[in-house]
Parts: sequence; structure tokens; C-alpha cells
Amino acid sequence: MPAETRRFTVRARHLHGHHARAVDEPTAEAAALAFLEDFGQDADEDETVSLVVRDETTGREQCFRVDLATGQTAPCG
Repeated sequence: MPAETRRFTVRARHLHGHHARAVDEPTAEAAALAFLEDFGQDADEDETVSLVVRDETTGREQCFRVDLATGQTAPCG
């Protein structure tokens, strides 16, 4: 059975609210990875990018650092 999707908006943390994109995914982590499929900005020096993911139903925002080489996500710290 497929997981239920929710609406998220995702933006690169360093872009301060610009270039956000709506994404329908089952989790915030999946939304972050889906956003990266079309992401055209450069990563920082260690090949990671920080993304802010907002759940449009709850308003909750989470920040994830994504390793572009492996696709692994971790909370921003």
C-alpha cells in the first residue's frame, strides 16, 4: 500500500525564502530529496546543501543537510 502524501514547500536555506517549490511526498525527508532533483545551485565546499522543509498542513519547518554524493539526510546543526 503506498504511503499517504502531504504537501511540503522546500527551499535552500541560503536562499532565504526565494525559489521555494511545492512537493507532494510522504515525509519531509522525501520532500527534501525530491526538491534536489531540480536544484540548480552549487553545494558548499563539502558537497552538502541545507534545505528548509515546511509541512503545509501543520506549518512545522525542519532543516536538513543533504549529502549530494550519497543522498543521505541529517538534521541541520
